[in-house]
Amino acid sequence: MLNLTLNSAGPFCDGLSRRNFLQIGSLGLGGLSLPELLKAEQQQKIGNSQKSIIMIYMAGAPPHQDLVDPKPDAPVDFRGDIGSIPTSIPGIHIGEMLPKLAKMMDKWTAIRSLYGAPNGSHDSFMCYTGRPGSAFFDRGPKPPGNWPSIGSVVGELMGSRKPGIPPFVGLAPKAGHPPYGSPGEAGYLGRAKGAFRPTESSKGDMDITRIGGQRFRNRQSLLANFDQLRRDIDNAENEVSQMDDFTQQAIGVLTKSQLVDALNIEKEDLKTREMYGKGDPRNFGDGAPRNNEHFLMARRLIEAGARCVTLNFGRWDFHSNNTNGMKQHAPIFDQGLSALIQDLHDRGMAEDVSVIAWGEFGRTPKINKNAGRDHWPNVGCAFVAGGGMKTGQVIGSTDKTASEPADRPVHFGEVHATLYHNLGINPATTTLADLSGRPQHIVDGWKPMPDLAYL
Repeated sequence: MLNLTLNSAGPFCDGLSRRNFLQIGSLGLGGLSLPELLKAEQQQKIGNSQKSIIMIYMAGAPPHQDLVDPKPDAPVDFRGDIGSIPTSIPGIHIGEMLPKLAKMMDKWTAIRSLYGAPNGSHDSFMCYTGRPGSAFFDRGPKPPGNWPSIGSVVGELMGSRKPGIPPFVGLAPKAGHPPYGSPGEAGYLGRAKGAFRPTESSKGDMDITRIGGQRFRNRQSLLANFDQLRRDIDNAENEVSQMDDFTQQAIGVLTKSQLVDALNIEKEDLKTREMYGKGDPRNFGDGAPRNNEHFLMARRLIEAGARCVTLNFGRWDFHSNNTNGMKQHAPIFDQGLSALIQDLHDRGMAEDVSVIAWGEFGRTPKINKNAGRDHWPNVGCAFVAGGGMKTGQVIGSTDKTASEPADRPVHFGEVHATLYHNLGINPATTTLADLSGRPQHIVDGWKPMPDLAYL
């Protein structure tokens, strides 16, 4: 039996914090051994589905009229000075700062009539849950423990596709405004079902100068234990072969490096990395980075076996100088999202991986005195691709000033129902128990979208 003892409560030397390590392997949770927990997880999986989700949270709420819902015939104080361009689908125009996405319109769908934000307060909660309310503020009806995000629900119901890879990974920063840095909360499912966050709590742990002498020695000892375990396994191949499948998986969690490899984009070929670009890894104000390498990392994590990856992009809260804010964000976003969509197609993953990019609401139809756009919960937008969905189209429309949904309003919850449907989960019948033991539906009565998903 491997016995690992550390005096430090800090993160491990490979950059994984002890909390994240528990999330990956659930060591000792509830008195169960790791093999027993893996067996329970296997029993919860829904078939052998290869389906996954990548969700991009556009922190701060992007201007819908400047991205996918241009109004060239509106008065100038509504339409602004950002023009529109034709796409590869005749009759569909989008904002001129998204030329790469315009050229591949056949591979994605624009939702122009998104609604459901409870108010104009910044919060990623509705993007991650499809419900009103908040994980950070006391707003909206909620069960004991609060609603879990889609990543936590998927991890609970389906587990990872491969041993040693967490089912839910959040490429979220530590942000000045907490909702901007949220990967989606676990709610009543508990922290063990929360996102593994390699870009936040574990990011600096590879820097020896920040660890300290004793902690570094403890970590060296930990690695020595792992190395000895690997040697023992190599010398006792026959004994390992006689272990049950779940014990072998448990050893795989401790000794294999798929997760570290997935996070190392330097192992990707240069041409692919150049297609995604770098963007900017620094946080934008109190928001998230515009880091295009996170789009690539998300694809690598899904390929490695993650079930849901969320990433946070920028800070689209342009109360002043909206055009300049768009110039700082839209071209980087255009490159990152278009590269992700194309990459999934090139690798034969597009049918299995649903991609959704959106923010918490839209922006005011009329430009304010500071040349910016303010909060507008009445309507927003979304970019949807992959997952075997119907693409090359626009769903919904707004009135002549992009103020209100005019045709086919689409609720956040309706999109979530569609995403669950794409995973093979029935949103109408699937429930999970909250902290009081009461069964809760994973969406609030919404059905998958027949104009987006094949039902």
